[in-house]
Amino acid sequence: MLEITNFRKAFNDLLILEIPSLHLNQGIHWFKGKNGSGKSTFFNCLAGLSPFEGEVKLGGFSLTKEPVPYKQRINYSQSEPTFPEFLNGKDLLEYFGQLKGAKTEQINELSEQLSIDSYQDQPVGNYSSGMLKKLSIAIAFLGTPSWIILDEPLITLDKEAQGIMLSLLVDYNKKGTSFIFATHQDFDNQLIKADHVYEVMDQKIDLIS
Repeated sequence: MLEITNFRKAFNDLLILEIPSLHLNQGIHWFKGKNGSGKSTFFNCLAGLSPFEGEVKLGGFSLTKEPVPYKQRINYSQSEPTFPEFLNGKDLLEYFGQLKGAKTEQINELSEQLSIDSYQDQPVGNYSSGMLKKLSIAIAFLGTPSWIILDEPLITLDKEAQGIMLSLLVDYNKKGTSFIFATHQDFDNQLIKADHVYEVMDQKIDLIS
């Protein structure tokens, strides 16, 4: 379970989100909201990339007090990923693979599935937005994470890559991985049925279904 209590995120005096209590059980959770509603900021906090007030726990481990075991259990693909431009895709996959305890076979399989292997030796500074997105998604699926956060996972991907990403989500979910994903528009796909849908609006998160 992912437990969020007394959560508050603000930039100076500008309140972005305030969440008294939100508990996410295992499953697939869809967060929708307009651009600028705070979805990405919230996800950055859950991934440990941005400070916040309150408490976030995963499997009983506190993000602020026990960041290492917490982060070992959660992976993240950002909406607009950025990486050091001088590194290549293979370097990054191997680096994050070591951090996440991924086997070489898994790294190679994800690279092939998302067609990263055709350009993985190039510096990421030469990558298009779609190439960067596929690399970020591959990294998010490395290892055996309990949870994976996908922020706007379909943007900049072509139809074929979207289908592969959605199939990966279904396969990993069947094996026990839970997902949090966000879109700024309605999501309708026969492969995936979210267990719960939330709306991010007016500095809060409401359960819709």
